[in-house]
Amino acid sequence: MQSMDYLIITLITFISGVVGTGLGGVIGAVLKRDSNKIVSLLLSFAAGIMLAVVCFDLMSEPVEMMKQGSMPSLTPLIVVGAVIVGYGVVYALNYFIDKRTNREVKHIDENHPATADDLDELIHSNHYESHKSAQSNLFVAGLVMMFAIALHNLPEGMVIGASYAISADATQSLFTGSGFIMAIVIGLHNVPEGMAVSVPLISGGMSKPKSVLLTALSGLPTVFGALFGFAIGGINDIMLVLSLGFASGAMLYVVFGELLPESILMWRSKLPAFVLFMGVITGFLLVMF
Repeated sequence: MQSMDYLIITLITFISGVVGTGLGGVIGAVLKRDSNKIVSLLLSFAAGIMLAVVCFDLMSEPVEMMKQGSMPSLTPLIVVGAVIVGYGVVYALNYFIDKRTNREVKHIDENHPATADDLDELIHSNHYESHKSAQSNLFVAGLVMMFAIALHNLPEGMVIGASYAISADATQSLFTGSGFIMAIVIGLHNVPEGMAVSVPLISGGMSKPKSVLLTALSGLPTVFGALFGFAIGGINDIMLVLSLGFASGAMLYVVFGELLPESILMWRSKLPAFVLFMGVITGFLLVMF
């Protein structure tokens, strides 16, 4: 049954990572850039679901294990340490992405935050406006973004694998549980990332089919990360706790460092906060049932 578990996780994370990122590549190739409010609400809703899964499932599982006597009393400290590591790793990867891409366009000052507050900035199509006469630079920026997103997808895949590791049999939780929920949410999260890759590649002169293919391939590390997270979490209880803590930290950065700031800046109203609340409620119900 173990081999079947790995096959199922591979299939689900392939859809979440490769198909989700590739879909973003397709949208980036054809989308008219006038959808700030829609994207803002989607980001808020995804953030709410992620936050609910982390708080009500991933981080609560080690607590339940400790109450049942299968883990030592130091479990909370172990979880906190793993959360900090997971948060730090994804923060470092995003810092690398920002450092390599923000400098491409001179638009960041004291009145304009580094975090994207416009769809053009979120998907880096503003590179085209700044580099109309220097397509080679734009093409290189797209390649850098592709490799950076590929690295970024590795720990996100570990989140899915660690979530599935909670269950002794992944085949029984194929369409239920935190693993499947997180796969869906990360797949949605990968859509704007795919747009961020394809737009500069296309604007830099690459054909649309080829740029979409390369964009989709940048989501492939999600599969490897999920298999690694599932394998590590299945070794023993301590490794499961470490894996869940790392996954929680990674997702907390995605929520508070990416999705929420971008959604609120893209639509400066109270509606993104309300949609975040609805996402948390939805995530809670999905975890409970």
